[in-house]
Amino acid sequence: MMSLQKTFVMIKPDGVKRKLVGEIIGRIERKGLDIIAMKLVKMSKEAAEKLYEEHKGKSFYQDLVSYITSGPVLCMVVAGDEAVAVMRKMIGATDPKEASPGTIRGDLALSKGENVIHASDSEEKAKKEMSIFFSDSEIIAG
Repeated sequence: MMSLQKTFVMIKPDGVKRKLVGEIIGRIERKGLDIIAMKLVKMSKEAAEKLYEEHKGKSFYQDLVSYITSGPVLCMVVAGDEAVAVMRKMIGATDPKEASPGTIRGDLALSKGENVIHASDSEEKAKKEMSIFFSDSEIIAG
């Protein structure tokens, strides 16, 4: 039984800077997922704080906000069967040294701090994260 889901995916500043956008989009499309919204943005400090609010107060929080606002990011809404779980599996572990070969981070990321890509870890988080960057009218209905 199919469970059609939408999830938020973002290619981080290091992924954009290293020109990995086409490679990553290709992997998403080859997996059979649909990109139903996409935009290149220079994230504001406010959007970054909203995106990472669960980490507020942790030692790495300020570095995270500084890093994610340091250059353009490519924000996407990706849809498909079990899209949240499929994308999480595709991106691999946060630390690229622990990410399996064949995953986006396992193949492309250089460090835990610059790990190329973000994907929501739950449907609830996906809804929140999509709403930070996209209005309903910017998301193409299947």
